[in-house]
Amino acid sequence: MLAKVISGAIIGLDGALVEVEVDILPGLPKVIIVGLPDTAVEESSERVRSAVRNSGGTFPMRRVVVNLAPADLKKAGPAYDLPIAVGILLSSEQVSADTSEVMLLGELSLDGSLRHTNGVLPLVALAKAEGIPTVIVPEADAREASLIEGVRIIPIASLTQLISYLRGEIPAPEVKLEALTEKATLPFNLTDMADIKGQEHVKRALEVAAAGGHNMIMCGPPGSGKTLLARSLPSILPPMTNDEALEVTKIYSVSGLLPSATPLMRQRPFRSPHYTISNAGLVGGGHFPKPGEISLSHRGVLFLDELPEFGHSLLEVLRQPLEDKVVTISRAQGRVTFPSSFMLVGAMNPCPCGYHGDPFHKCTCPSSLVTRYQRRISGPFLDRVDIFVEVPHIDYEKLTDQRRGETSESVQARVTAARNRQIKRFKGTRLTCNAEMTPTEIRELCKVEDSAQSLLQAAMKQLYLSARAFHRILKLALTIADLESSDTIKAQHVAEAVQYRPRRTE
Repeated sequence: MLAKVISGAIIGLDGALVEVEVDILPGLPKVIIVGLPDTAVEESSERVRSAVRNSGGTFPMRRVVVNLAPADLKKAGPAYDLPIAVGILLSSEQVSADTSEVMLLGELSLDGSLRHTNGVLPLVALAKAEGIPTVIVPEADAREASLIEGVRIIPIASLTQLISYLRGEIPAPEVKLEALTEKATLPFNLTDMADIKGQEHVKRALEVAAAGGHNMIMCGPPGSGKTLLARSLPSILPPMTNDEALEVTKIYSVSGLLPSATPLMRQRPFRSPHYTISNAGLVGGGHFPKPGEISLSHRGVLFLDELPEFGHSLLEVLRQPLEDKVVTISRAQGRVTFPSSFMLVGAMNPCPCGYHGDPFHKCTCPSSLVTRYQRRISGPFLDRVDIFVEVPHIDYEKLTDQRRGETSESVQARVTAARNRQIKRFKGTRLTCNAEMTPTEIRELCKVEDSAQSLLQAAMKQLYLSARAFHRILKLALTIADLESSDTIKAQHVAEAVQYRPRRTE
């Protein structure tokens, strides 16, 4: 008897329907899986064999052919274990049920229990888009799957339980949703700005960057607090909207990084890869392309500490994602696109020893070495950075001052108010913050006073700024105006924006 079961495959961050066909034929006992399976799918035959036997079923001692259609689509991962097992049970007539409107997902243990499966969220979204009303998932993934409304989720703990349900011996288990109303994320250890001594101008730069989603580089000697300041940035970013949270959750679900206790990512991501990371690790890739660090930073912060140590090629591959907010990975069998709308925050020393220009420590680097070190970061890359700020040595008096500075909660309130102005401004468009504006939106939305126009013209001539730099100054000035609830860009807004322009230390 031929049996057909619906499942799904992950392509990038999206799902594709896969029909699992199972037929039992005369011949020597053997399981043959066709349809471009990878090693994990081919090994599912042994997992399914043990799971069926340990769940009270009988594995047919005949020739079992499993076809994963469409045959030209690569199949990867262990999520096909459950649909293959159900297909074998249906084909061998041990179970009789209509599965034509049910999607099945899950990896089987040898004892028949179901394990966590990556990519459940996009596959359930696919089921909704394709009009499939019911999805059977592992019990561990039920809360994640229930984030998609309009689809009936049936959580299953083991193959034994599923067999009993298909036979009508037990009712369908229900998803317990009460836990979803509680705090949706694990505690996140944020650095409060009030605990950082001094560096008030850097805190101001971080506030401006957070308000408009601008990229930023901090330069200063070792121990001046660059890393600590960067790690305080998530504490002042506005909360994610529901749509942004679902986008981030989908990325982490596909990557297998979604915590079991966190069905929905509410905290903005903060990723800090080491400078020894590979191009594929940073941008994404692999035989079956997976998101890299820049996509894992989507709607959050990508922090690159010791920026010049990342190497020229690594930094250059960031140029296109920084501009387009997406990254496309091409392979022989096709290409996938991952979102990469993130804030880039870099920290660097002015020279290899770290003390070039520091009034308290003598720099031991030759001038030629300092120049080569700074040239590791190309001009086109710096041109994509909106804010460049110096982080100087901290005085003893500031370190020992017992007074606390302004809290992150207060700064976050101003940042959120500025972002709300931008959401209202960009309503009906794909834009979410000032940093994403193109020259067309800048021309239409940036209202500049005459005095500000004169200052901007002088800055362009004296600093020899590029057209991209001109537009970035306007976007930055608009963000500063938003923080002051101003509808027009004034001279003081342009002046502050020009001061944040990227430059090389000499």
